[in-house]
Amino acid sequence: MSGISNKIRESGLFKPAYAFGLTGALSLLSSQAEGQQAITRPNILWISTEDMGPHLGCYGDRVAKTPNIDRLAAQGIRYTSVFTTAAISAPCRAGIITGMYQTSIGCMHMRTTSYRRSVENPVPFTAVPPHYVKAFTEYLRTAGYYCTNNSKTDYQFAADPVPASIWDECSGTAHYKNRLDRNQPFFAVFNWTGTHESQNWNIENVKTDPSSVVIPPYYPDNEIIRKNLAKMYDNIARLDSVVGVMINELEKEGELDNTIIFFWGDHGDGLPRHKRWLYDSGLNIPLIISFPGKSDDGKVDGRLISSIDFGPTVMSLAGVPLPAHMQGTAFLGSQEGPPRDAVFAARDRVDESYDMIRSVRTHDYLYVRNYYPNEPFPIWVPYLSNMPIFKEMLRLDAEGKLSGPQKAWMADKRPPEELYDVKADPYQIKNLAGDPEYSKTLVEMRLRHQNWTSATGDLGHMNEPEMIERMWPGLKQPVTDIPYFIINSPEERHLKNHSEGGTYSSPMTLAFYCPTHGSSIVYTFDQKENPRWLLYSGPVRLEKGSHSIRVKAVRYGYKESEELKGTFEIK
Repeated sequence: MSGISNKIRESGLFKPAYAFGLTGALSLLSSQAEGQQAITRPNILWISTEDMGPHLGCYGDRVAKTPNIDRLAAQGIRYTSVFTTAAISAPCRAGIITGMYQTSIGCMHMRTTSYRRSVENPVPFTAVPPHYVKAFTEYLRTAGYYCTNNSKTDYQFAADPVPASIWDECSGTAHYKNRLDRNQPFFAVFNWTGTHESQNWNIENVKTDPSSVVIPPYYPDNEIIRKNLAKMYDNIARLDSVVGVMINELEKEGELDNTIIFFWGDHGDGLPRHKRWLYDSGLNIPLIISFPGKSDDGKVDGRLISSIDFGPTVMSLAGVPLPAHMQGTAFLGSQEGPPRDAVFAARDRVDESYDMIRSVRTHDYLYVRNYYPNEPFPIWVPYLSNMPIFKEMLRLDAEGKLSGPQKAWMADKRPPEELYDVKADPYQIKNLAGDPEYSKTLVEMRLRHQNWTSATGDLGHMNEPEMIERMWPGLKQPVTDIPYFIINSPEERHLKNHSEGGTYSSPMTLAFYCPTHGSSIVYTFDQKENPRWLLYSGPVRLEKGSHSIRVKAVRYGYKESEELKGTFEIK
């Protein structure tokens, strides 16, 4: 994949070369993986946090108390130009788990399953991505990785529980320590929620000195603002302690020397004009990667990286072939692609409030396209209204006490286009879109935006009710077909639709098939209520004896199938 140009990779024009669904693709990957067994595959640990920009000591923040994270950065690589594809959790997490832009797969509207019903959208729905789109962990599982998530998902294409094909474990108790074979490599995710926006609502009893915080120019400077920012730093200090515990646990388990550690945030700070907005404050995130047995001496990497690159990079480091449809690009490992010259982001419906904003970020400029210029900057979002900073700005605006960038952000209209020199104007408060000196740059950035939305099939241009009708015909969730047994034994060869099992001679293999295009299949021999489901990637050999097996299938966004059950006696 490294020979494919970045422009083409970003376009999303590559589609899978297979027409037989994920099962066939994963079987191919499985055979490829078998030939690579001699290669030592590292464990990979993700420590992710919510609603936090790069407010860390290692990034030059003098207020942040983050000795454990700073130590991780001193031993590894600190990335300074990493941007998420959305400034809010669910859309960007859908992009991260699939390696695809949320706007390409119908996951761009915030909260498909929990927003208030309306005349336009009478049912909460799960997005239905294209049939070839899969979580990158399915490819890891097929290659032999034990994949765990503790515990946030928020993928938009599935309500909890998420499809069993994505994770070996996904819960508040999921852990790499739970794998049965301690020699099996793991990919483990731990999500910290203590920095979430909601943790900044109560600003009493803050420990960080409010006088020490830096006030951005779009905020007024008063006690409430300072205490709200100080509370954010309190939460970051707690996060740092948690990171220290996780690293110590790795060492205690004897896994530290074979584990690559990623530390990252899902999007910018959970503060007004940060979270939900497509400025650097909402999109720029920390990323630190530490490699076992290797010190990079605090290397700093300034390459432009998108959050949809995380999954492909993990696959590249693990030696797992990248599927051609992924829009993300690996920035490390054997399949490292060419560097990006731009990253892209989107904002669409936010809870109940519709919006459509797109952005393009290069090393030098940020371009923002507001498709609803007659909407106010701070559109009504009930969740945001809990934030002390926002309440204070509403009060001061009503009293006519805001001016300059503060007043501009509370304006009742937006410019159709925004352009910022990010080096000269790091807070993005001086819009250059109307400056003749920057007219050429404006045209270039506008063209980048247009090419990206066109090439990636931006579904934001389709109204949501039409999109829902395409995904859920008649406003009813599609149901994945029940799978079949396919027998390969001396008595029968490749017969299907066996629903009860039977008695067969050895050697015997059992395959599964689901007619739903794009479905994934899982199976288990465990008869407990909550079994561990194995991801199906090829025929299962049944040894002599009795075997009771359960099988089910799921297509992302669909309701999972009924279970197929059978007992096989092998002579």
